[in-house]
Amino acid sequence: MANIIQPLQHFTKFESFELGNQLIEQALAYKANPALDKAKGEGKRIGCIFLNPSLRTRVSTQLAAINLGMEPIVLNMDKEGWALEMQEGAVMNRGTVEHIKDAAAVLGSYFDILAIRAFPSLTNKEEDMSDFTFSQFVKYSGVPVVSLESATRHPLQSLADQITIRENWSKKTKPKVVLTWGPHIKAIPHAVANSFAEWTLGMDHDLTITHPVGYELDEAFTKGATIEYNQSKALEDADFVYVKNWSSFNDYGKILSTDASWMLTENHFENAKNAKVMHCLPVRRNLELSDEILDGPRSLVQQQAKNRIFAAQAVISHLLGNK
Repeated sequence: MANIIQPLQHFTKFESFELGNQLIEQALAYKANPALDKAKGEGKRIGCIFLNPSLRTRVSTQLAAINLGMEPIVLNMDKEGWALEMQEGAVMNRGTVEHIKDAAAVLGSYFDILAIRAFPSLTNKEEDMSDFTFSQFVKYSGVPVVSLESATRHPLQSLADQITIRENWSKKTKPKVVLTWGPHIKAIPHAVANSFAEWTLGMDHDLTITHPVGYELDEAFTKGATIEYNQSKALEDADFVYVKNWSSFNDYGKILSTDASWMLTENHFENAKNAKVMHCLPVRRNLELSDEILDGPRSLVQQQAKNRIFAAQAVISHLLGNK
């Protein structure tokens, strides 16, 4: 007897293999026919609220909503909205103008679904790990909320990644998936790496994570993965290699290494001849990944980017089905 998939109230993380598989299959159906459910969202609106910059997430979510007949409205809260107060019981006699209780409730009354992007501070570990800012919208809006990336996770990106792996893997055996750290000049959040590990393990793939010492991710997301500090060893017989930078989790938000040898070049694939390479974009060329990889036959990055539309469409469709 098949497991019954419980309807989602919000889309914020990996929930189950069954739901993940359903969303992947639905996304692939939408990719084959984007207008499949064109009338499903008729008369409904989705509010895309950005507290941080975006390119793929913004446009793909808008296109996904349009494909379903919804009206998407984008608000750059960090530039176009009032400065928000997040703290309960705050005396608002300084720089903040509007409390999240009021702003989220108003937005919830305007939209059928809210989609929120809120990055971490990378300074307050406890607050970031609680997804504090994002959770305030969930708490006070009163409508389904989709994560467009929070302090801890980026589930729409991870769903698009799993769609891409599904499209490029036809064998009955599990693919060997490697998540490798890449160098960067800035302190980068953990959300993409956390979420990719969570979804890859949840979808029952073989996952190896490789990074310099000191870049261990939160074990809540990596339990069940093989951790390998030798990148060359980790890459042996890899089928998919996902490149992403992240800052230190234990020494929170710190850059501990900028070792250029961790940037993937064709020389890294001597023992993984058929490996495909993935990255969520944006990517700093010839720092995180070399031009020869990004522009070569191994690269799946543009396929991942296109799949962002259909990942979002599957999720929004699922939430509309509950209304």
